[in-house]
Amino acid sequence: MNVYLVIIFFSYLSIVLFGYWLKALNLGHLKKYGAEVPLEFEGRIDSDLLKRTCDYTIENSKFSFVTSIFNNIVLLVFLFGGLLNLYNSWVMSMNRHFVVSGLAFFLLLIYAENIISIPFSLYRNFKIEKKFGFNTLTPGLWLTDFFKSILLSTILVGILISVGLWIVSSSPRFWWLWVWGFFLLFSLFIMYISPYVIEPLFNKFTPIDDSELEHRIKDMAEKAGVRVSSIFKMDASKRSRHSNAYFTGIGKVKRIILYDTLLTKMDRDEVIAVLAHEIGHWKKKHILKRIIVSEVMTFAVLYAAFYILQSDFLLQVFSIEVDSFFAKIVILGFIGGIIGFPLGPLSSYFSRRHERQADRFACELTGKPESLASSLMKLSKDNLSNLHPHPLYAAFHYSHPPVVQRIREIRNIKLHAETLTSS
Repeated sequence: MNVYLVIIFFSYLSIVLFGYWLKALNLGHLKKYGAEVPLEFEGRIDSDLLKRTCDYTIENSKFSFVTSIFNNIVLLVFLFGGLLNLYNSWVMSMNRHFVVSGLAFFLLLIYAENIISIPFSLYRNFKIEKKFGFNTLTPGLWLTDFFKSILLSTILVGILISVGLWIVSSSPRFWWLWVWGFFLLFSLFIMYISPYVIEPLFNKFTPIDDSELEHRIKDMAEKAGVRVSSIFKMDASKRSRHSNAYFTGIGKVKRIILYDTLLTKMDRDEVIAVLAHEIGHWKKKHILKRIIVSEVMTFAVLYAAFYILQSDFLLQVFSIEVDSFFAKIVILGFIGGIIGFPLGPLSSYFSRRHERQADRFACELTGKPESLASSLMKLSKDNLSNLHPHPLYAAFHYSHPPVVQRIREIRNIKLHAETLTSS
């Protein structure tokens, strides 16, 4: 084993072990403080529900440990145990066209990953989620979803791989630029057609049957200067009792989607507050900013990859016997994940910052901060969200501020507004 391989192996192992230490730290923090009712939840949560919340978090964390350990062992054996070399040699021995070989190389890996994940998906849905009263998914629907996902990923990923590799073979010097442009256009296209083509494959979307709520939502969106084409209810309850709401689509096809589970658990003011938060993301251009940052990074990564992939250095480090552009991509992606590890908590930081901005916008738009705080309490209770995450764990993994902290900040907005009004 050469020195570069040793460095790569132990760098990845260090990141994995650090992640496990963070999870253990988070579990220890929960076991120490989990029985305490936060001040913000006094009178809104009892000891039995708090215990169920802790049990759900602990069980999911332990399951995550097992899943992660298994996946990491498979990945390390594949990359460092010689399986990548054997797999690459087998695919390349077929002597197919460059695009056909690449399509087979990557799609077979995707299929293998999906098959390996089957036992874990079944256990999560039909053991953990069912135990805590969330799962409403039937085995038949799970199987239908699985095959739909496979078919959809085959089509979409197949298009990306085929066109991407055709560009690589057609423009050896500037493929990194044309691939970046194609990926950008394709992602925007998917965002545009998703509400009409992709999402209806898995869920049924119907107009909400509360005319007063619909009228208030449209008034609020108009007040915020956001044009929304439609407001729909999604039949989320056929899979899970978890609740949520979101925006989908871009441009003139923007839609507001409300889970049917959300509509049964929240009053109109709370639903309005949740949607005002989502509108805040649009008005603050958070989605646009994320797209820009993502595309700038993708551009830089593809440019760097262009130069790295011209060398056989990666193949030599991992003892790949047959020259292969595809094996280089796999290895480069793995190393890129190691190099990009510090960007994870940075991304989470900016995401939490955006969430705070959207919360403030929602409070100002509706004038009812307490409705937003109440909706967050209901969401966290209904979803059994951890009320006591360790601060360091949250800093690395939470895309939203911890719910207790979030409610505290929303009530401070309310208090500040009341102080200004009284003065």
